[in-house]
Amino acid sequence: MTNPLQVIYLARHGETAWSLTGQHTGLTDLPLTGRGEENARALRERLIGLKFGKVFTSPLQRATRTCELAGFGSVAEVDRNLLEWDYGQYEGLTTAEIHAKRPDWQLFRDGCPGGESPEQVGARADSMLSRVRTAGADVLLFSSGHFLRVLAARWLGLGAAAGRYLLLSTASLSALSYEHNPSSPVIQLWNDTRHVGASNLKDTEVQTQLKDTSLWPQRQ
Repeated sequence: MTNPLQVIYLARHGETAWSLTGQHTGLTDLPLTGRGEENARALRERLIGLKFGKVFTSPLQRATRTCELAGFGSVAEVDRNLLEWDYGQYEGLTTAEIHAKRPDWQLFRDGCPGGESPEQVGARADSMLSRVRTAGADVLLFSSGHFLRVLAARWLGLGAAAGRYLLLSTASLSALSYEHNPSSPVIQLWNDTRHVGASNLKDTEVQTQLKDTSLWPQRQ
C-alpha cells in the first residue's frame, strides 16, 4: 500500500577535504574530493525508483555537485535556506582548535561569534520546511550536515539544539515523515550510508549507521 503521507528525503553532500580533516565548513565553497564524487554517484543508485515532486539544493558547490551526480541537477531548485551554518570566526577551525580557546563551547547551544546562532539556523530550517510542506508530494533536499541536523530537529518540533544528537555522515540519506498523520512527525530513516559501502567510510561513521532494515524506505 502506498503511504499517502509526505516524505522529506535529506541528502548530505559528499566528502570534501575539510570534512576529512574535521574543519568547520560553513560558507567556504569547497569542491568534492574524488571519493566524494564517487559516493555521490552511489547515492544516485540508492535513489533509483523514488519519485519526488520537488528537489532543492544549497547553492554551495559541494551540494550542487552531489545533486548533479545523484541525477537531479536538471530539476533541482536552489534555495539559500539550505546553506550550511555560518561559522563566522570559527570557519575552517576544528572542534579541538576551538576548545583550546573555549573549552565549554558547543555549536548547537552557543552558535558562532561573527556567524549564526542556533536560533537563526532554526529559523532558516523552519522557512525551508514551510516551503516543502506545500509541495504536495515527496521532496528531496541536498545540503550540509549541521544544517540538516537542525532541520530534522525542527521537523520533530524540537529546538535547534537537539540537532547535536543526530549525527550525519557524508553522502548519507535520511528521511522525515509522519507516523499516522501530520500531527505526528517522525524520523523514518537516519544516516543511511549502505549505498556508499563500508570501505569508504571512517570507522566512526560505520559504527553510527542504523542497522534496522525495517527503516529502509520502500521504492515506488
